[in-house]
Amino acid sequence: MSVLPLLIQEAIKARAKAYAPYSRFSVGSALSCDGLIYSGCNVENAAYPLGSCAEAGAISAMIMAGMRKIDEVVVVGGDLPCTPCGGCRQKLREFANPDLKIYMVSAQGDVLLVRTLEQLLPDSFGPDHLV
Repeated sequence: MSVLPLLIQEAIKARAKAYAPYSRFSVGSALSCDGLIYSGCNVENAAYPLGSCAEAGAISAMIMAGMRKIDEVVVVGGDLPCTPCGGCRQKLREFANPDLKIYMVSAQGDVLLVRTLEQLLPDSFGPDHLV
């Protein structure tokens, strides 16, 4: 069951808490696991590129809660679709199937783009390759 409206709200809230003094590009992300929502924001660092992405923060919160399977993801950037970076695509793949829906949403809450993880990371290498 989709919790998309709640995911969008939580990703927008997370974006408002981002620490982005260098790029001034705030990002928030929220993901769902079994109806529960975990969010994160980007955190930059003066020793570029040692910051962390919003998706990584949300995944960390999910792991800390004992969850392991992502059902949906929202990423909120600016006025244009903010797709997950390459590293975050691989991080998402660790905890989701290729058919995971990723919603790129504006800061105002409008869905700008929807892609599956397979579309963003074709022919991915995942945990299933190691068993």
